[in-house]
Amino acid sequence: MGASGVSKSQAGRLCEELDGRVSAFRAQPIEGEWPCPWLDATYLKSRVDGRIASRATIIAVGANLETGCRVVLGVETGASEAETFWLSLLRNLADRGLRGVNLVIADDHGGLRAAASRVFAGATLQRCRARWMRNALDNVPVDRRPAVRAALKTIFAEETQDKAAARWNSVAEEMRGRHSGFADLMDAPRDDVLAYMAFPKAHWTKICSTNPLERVNREVKRRTRSVGIFPNDEAIVRLVGSMMIETSDEWAAGRRYSCQTTPIIAGLGDT
Repeated sequence: MGASGVSKSQAGRLCEELDGRVSAFRAQPIEGEWPCPWLDATYLKSRVDGRIASRATIIAVGANLETGCRVVLGVETGASEAETFWLSLLRNLADRGLRGVNLVIADDHGGLRAAASRVFAGATLQRCRARWMRNALDNVPVDRRPAVRAALKTIFAEETQDKAAARWNSVAEEMRGRHSGFADLMDAPRDDVLAYMAFPKAHWTKICSTNPLERVNREVKRRTRSVGIFPNDEAIVRLVGSMMIETSDEWAAGRRYSCQTTPIIAGLGDT
């Protein structure tokens, strides 16, 4: 491109400009009602105290109740997914104005439940249905997976949360004799996986999993693959934060994501 190179001072100025944009993006006020934020973590390598460590990079996304548009609400990176890490992220979102939270949609992250209950009193945790199914089916022989998957789909085809819970219990008992390990995995997470059914049916396909973040995380992995190992956490936030600014701009110009005709916050508990 005709450039002989980039000096250290030029690189420093570019990083300062990016840091300013990302810091402003991460600190901007959150206005309106955000009833169902999605949160997910992807892991990136970084140098910490002279060693290479895996760092959890959390991205929070929400759909505004009034506009129906998706927005990236926050980006954070840290040592683990312990309660203190989640608590810091959620408190930051709350301090910036995140309100109206009825359902927190995430995977089975350690510490998230306790942190969410402390920051968003009364909010329900929805465990990602798609990811739970994939992880659970890993405990079933390959040749039996189609039949087990079909049985699980009958649960999610039910019209109400109570009927789905009853069908869940029935499927678990059916599996206990043939796939005891799989049946044991069905005992504890039932209420978390079926939490979305307490909300209006018009929203079910959107709020039952973290799928809205799957494409975002894949793009993060693709864009960071060439970096390999980041020099520090600040570099992770700089790159991922810049990507999230682009993503939010693309979403703002696109079509609305959530169903405005049936407000999720007004339909809490209705099916």
